[in-house]
Amino acid sequence: MTDKLTVSVLGTGIMGAAMARNLARAGHAVRVWNRTRAKAEPLTADGAQVADTPAEAVRDADVVLTMLHDGPAALDVLREAGSALRPGTVWVQSTTAGLDATAELAGFARAHELVFYDAPVLGTRQPAEAGQLTVLAAGPTAGRERVTPVFDAVGARTVWTGEDGAAGSATRLKLVANSWVLAATNATGEVLALSKALGVRPEDFFALIADGPLDMGYLHAKAALVLEDRLTPAQFAVATAAKDARLIVEAGQRHGVRLDVAAAGAERLERAAAQGHADEDMAAAYFASFDEKPGASPA
Repeated sequence: MTDKLTVSVLGTGIMGAAMARNLARAGHAVRVWNRTRAKAEPLTADGAQVADTPAEAVRDADVVLTMLHDGPAALDVLREAGSALRPGTVWVQSTTAGLDATAELAGFARAHELVFYDAPVLGTRQPAEAGQLTVLAAGPTAGRERVTPVFDAVGARTVWTGEDGAAGSATRLKLVANSWVLAATNATGEVLALSKALGVRPEDFFALIADGPLDMGYLHAKAALVLEDRLTPAQFAVATAAKDARLIVEAGQRHGVRLDVAAAGAERLERAAAQGHADEDMAAAYFASFDEKPGASPA
C-alpha cells in the first residue's frame, strides 16, 4: 500500500486547519470541509480541495479525520456524510469528545463498518502548525499502516494506548493531561490577578521562583500572552477550554471522584467567555478574576 493517502479532514478550526495543511504538505490528497466554508477556503493555497458537504469530502477517502468542537458535533457531521462512508474506511477521531461521546462515536463506526481510531492530540496552535503535536491513539493493530502516515504528518510523536478505540483509552489520557494544562492556565491567571490587586510586579514573582522547582516554562508562556496583550489569535480558545474542563469534571463524577479545582476552573473559563473572551486564548481566563475587564495590564 502506498503511504500517500486520500484524507478527508472535517473541521478546519485552529487545529483542523493546521493538521490539513501538514497532511497536504506531506503529499497526501486532502479534502476539507467546514460548516463555515470561509474557514476552509485558505487551505486551497496548500493544495487541499474544499468540499461543500461532508458526504462530498469523505467519498472514496482512505482516512476520515474529525477535528470538531465536541462529540455531538462529530456525530452530526458523520451522519451528514451518510452513505458516502465506505465500509472499511479508517476514521481518525481527534475531537476531544469525552468518555460518553467517544463510546457513542465508536458505536456509529461499528454500525457503518468503519475502522475506528480514538486519536485526540496534545498541543495548541503553534505545535499544530509545525506538525509537532503529540497524537494519543487507540485502535486495531491491523490497519495501522494507514493511520501512521497521517499521524506522522501532523505530529512529532504518537503514543499508543490500546488496541480498542471504543474503550477510549486515548481520550482518558487526554482528559488527564488536559486537567493539568487547564489547572496551570487558571493558576497563571489568578497569580497575575492577585499580583495586580496587591501591587506586586509579576516580574518580582518570576524572579522569586526562577530556576527552582516552582518555576515552569508554561507559566511564563501563558503569562506573557496576558502581560503583552497577545491573546489573539488564540493558541487554544477560552470556549474550547471551557468545554474540555466540563468533560473532565463529568469524567470524574462518573467515576466517583470530586475534582474541585477542575470544577472551579470550568466556572472561571465560562465566566471569561461570558465577558466576551470566548475566542481569545485560554489565558484570558485571567479576566474572570474581575467583575469588569481591568483597564491596564497586570504589569
